This record gives sequence, C-alpha cells and structure tokens, in this order.
Amino acid sequence: MSLTERLTQYEKLMRLDKPIGILLLAWPTFWGLWLSAAGRPEPMLVWIFALGVVLMRSAGCVINDYADRNFDAHVERTRNRPMAAGLVSGKEALSLAAGLCLLAFILILPLQNGLLLGLSFAAVFLAASYPYTKRFLAIPQAYLGVAFGFGIPMSYAAQLQFIPLEAWLLTLANVFWAIAYDTEYAMVDREDDLKIGIKTSAITFGRYDVAAVMACYGLTLLILAGVGWRLHLSWPFHAGLGVAAGLAVYHWTLIRERDPVLCFKAFLHNNWFGGAVFAGIVASLLHL
Repeated sequence: MSLTERLTQYEKLMRLDKPIGILLLAWPTFWGLWLSAAGRPEPMLVWIFALGVVLMRSAGCVINDYADRNFDAHVERTRNRPMAAGLVSGKEALSLAAGLCLLAFILILPLQNGLLLGLSFAAVFLAASYPYTKRFLAIPQAYLGVAFGFGIPMSYAAQLQFIPLEAWLLTLANVFWAIAYDTEYAMVDREDDLKIGIKTSAITFGRYDVAAVMACYGLTLLILAGVGWRLHLSWPFHAGLGVAAGLAVYHWTLIRERDPVLCFKAFLHNNWFGGAVFAGIVASLLHL
C-alpha cells in the first residue's frame, strides 16, 4: 500500500472516531440497563440513558478539546480540531459543554431519584476531570474506564434504587476494557505524546504495550464471566464472551506490529467487542 493510500485510509478511519466514542460509552451503559432490569428495562429509561450518553459524550469531547487545546496543535491527528485551529474560543467551548451537561441533567429530573441525581454530579466531575489526568497519571486510561463505565451504577440506581456488587464488577471490567482499547488509541500518537509530555498507557507500558492490551482484554472477559456466573446467566452470555474473545485476538493481529493505522483500526473495532457482550446479555436473559 502506497503512502497516499495509507493516508487516505487513515483519514477515513478518523471520521469514525466520534461516533465510535459514543458507542464505547453506550455499550457498558446498556449492559447495566439490561442486567439491572433482568432483560426488561423500562422503555423510557432506555431513551433517557441513550440520549444522556450522546449528550455526555459530546460534552466530554468539548471538554477534552478545551483541556488539550495547547497540545493538539502539535499532534498530527488532532491539529485540525476547532480549538487547536483557532476556530472556537475557550469561552464558547465551555458554554457548549455546560449546556450539554445541563440538558443531560434535565433528562433525569422526572425520575425523581435522589441516588441517581447524586451519581449524575459524579459523572459530570469524571467527564470534566479526565482530560487533565493525562498530565499526572501514568495510566489515565483507567480513569477513562471509570468515566465511561459510570453509566453502569447509574443504570442500577435508576432501576433498583441501589447499586449491587455486580454493578461495580461490571464497572471494573469496563476499566480494563478501556485500558485495552484506549492503549490501542494511544499507540497511534505515542511519538507526538512523548514530545509534548503527555502521559499515556502506551508510553507507560513501553515495549510491553501489546502484551498489556491483551492482558486487559483477558481481565475484562474474566470479570464479565464472573458476573455471568454470579447472576446465573445462560450459555448465550458465554457465547457472546467467546465472540468478544475472538475479536480481541483479531485486534492482536492488528496491533502486534504497532502500525498507527492498524492500531487505530483496532481501537474503532472495539465497538464490536462491546456489542458482542451486549448481545450475549440480551440473548441470555431472553433464554431464561
């Protein structure tokens, strides 16, 4: 493949970055919604959480661009972002992020659920603070996993009015999954991140990055299997985990040479990993 063809392929993949980011936030939220409701979540809750995912992911992207506005101009993949290119001011970005968070908060007010309202403030804090963890945490992807998985305890709070152990186990599984897929993402920018001083798991893991990604996939699947055992989920759930494991192996074939384009492709492909787990959950609960 020529350099021009590789650049064209990379640009096409880049257009999927934001949509896939929404799905990576949506899948764990839906895991929680379906498991907390034994496969029958209230339709209104599904709509509220689906819209909330879109709004909060959008707000998170704006906050991330604001936090990294002085770094993005020095990274090939992000130098054309609106703030890095000087097309949007910091005040405009913060106003938009605040508006999106407010809309997400308004969505849950009709539920009149005090626990859920309290968790919503924690969710906003996580979304707003994550971009700054890249300054001092060696593996900020773990913090991202908490932020992206916080829809799980919120789902349980909305359905059950309390948060059982399996909700936190699902959140922990999401932390390891986020480390896996966001390390693949960070492998794309490693050289630029080293130059500007940003900390990422790809830098921290160094030459063990591929092994670390695969270990995190393994821990994700192990914890999910434990949740399935705890909840007595039937064989379709474990079949879904089997498909997810196969996808993780496919990701290894993409990242083992550390080619930036293929690493980015592996990151995007994690949508199918989350979808396989969700399909297994749905099928298992229907099978009960």
